[in-house]
Amino acid sequence: MDALDILTDLNNVIPYFQPIFNAEEHRIVGYEILGRYKSEKETVSLGPFFLDENIPEEYRIEVDNTVLTKALEIASLSEKDDVMWFVNRDAELLMLDDGEQFLQLILSFKEKGIHPDQIVLEISDRKYGKENSHSHIEHLLSYYKSYGIKIAIDKVGNESNHLDRIADLEPEILKIDMSSLRSNSAGSGYLDVLHSLSILARKIGATLLFENIETTYQLQFAWKNGGRFYQGFYLQKPYEALVSRTILKEKLKKEIHGFILSEKKRLQSFFDLRSSLNSKFQDLINRNKKIHNSSELLMSLGKSLDGKAFRMYICDEDGFQKSPNLYKAGEKWLLQPEYLDKNWSWRPYFLENIIRMRTGKKGILSDRYSDIETGEVIRTFSLPLNETEFLFVDLSSAYLSQKEGLF
Repeated sequence: MDALDILTDLNNVIPYFQPIFNAEEHRIVGYEILGRYKSEKETVSLGPFFLDENIPEEYRIEVDNTVLTKALEIASLSEKDDVMWFVNRDAELLMLDDGEQFLQLILSFKEKGIHPDQIVLEISDRKYGKENSHSHIEHLLSYYKSYGIKIAIDKVGNESNHLDRIADLEPEILKIDMSSLRSNSAGSGYLDVLHSLSILARKIGATLLFENIETTYQLQFAWKNGGRFYQGFYLQKPYEALVSRTILKEKLKKEIHGFILSEKKRLQSFFDLRSSLNSKFQDLINRNKKIHNSSELLMSLGKSLDGKAFRMYICDEDGFQKSPNLYKAGEKWLLQPEYLDKNWSWRPYFLENIIRMRTGKKGILSDRYSDIETGEVIRTFSLPLNETEFLFVDLSSAYLSQKEGLF
């Protein structure tokens, strides 16, 4: 595709619209505006054109503005005053004139019924990551926000390594690319990044939009991990016309109902396991209540937990370890005295869980996490032995995988 062919044939530069669906109403809440070039033979994406830095900046801006103008003309005839229009822009190109040309284009459609608060400006985090441009783009986006324009950070999670800078911009939407999650074999690293993004989104009041959804699994993953908005070929491909906003309402309602049933089943399994473990350990502790030596107590418990646990230890309410580790090495349980007196209060939720156990007088089961030493994804069951001591039991991944829905 030759750049000059496009520049001399702007009549055939056209917008395509890819729908974005929401979780609350299962309908379209917005459209991402995408550039296409319609030749005699085919219609092709303008993505490579916009990303080609060898093409002069003013040419890319001209084609960008052509696509946006034509898209907003279509939008103004749609009578959809509550629809969001997602517009991709290169942050560096925006800053060439302090973003004024883009803003004036948006404002020129106000009388036609397209208001600035319907516009969502998408920028990729890699485009503003340079130290010398971050302050500039931050001021520019604040300027846009004063007119009601919303900000979305694109491609979050696959290239992002500066979440602090994302937080500085306070975007309304974080777009998470699902391309790397094509099956249920996602690594723990990806899940950790996603967890961090979910926390960040809550702290800055941003909404999660999962894009490039191509499978049912990806849609379920997005729903389960706090996604409010969904986009991708699995739902709807880009099209040159605006489709009915309720086109997938019944399908999405049915699919999400299936996700709900699956999640309720998983949660029931979780609580059943917690209840079962609580009963089992209370019984074991009662049977061993005459043993006062912590090492002897752990060895006695270990004999009853083969195949279920691989590590146990006892801590006080401040997180100081009052026993050695009891560790399963092959077929044997071994004591590891070097862990005595280590403090674990720095771990996330440690002290909160101590208070929960002391208040509820029952054991608790942790979320999944990667064990620092073994690298396995595990859960920890912990329960109070008395008012000042608490037992921690690391459950093996093999045991947890047998429990439906827990892995």
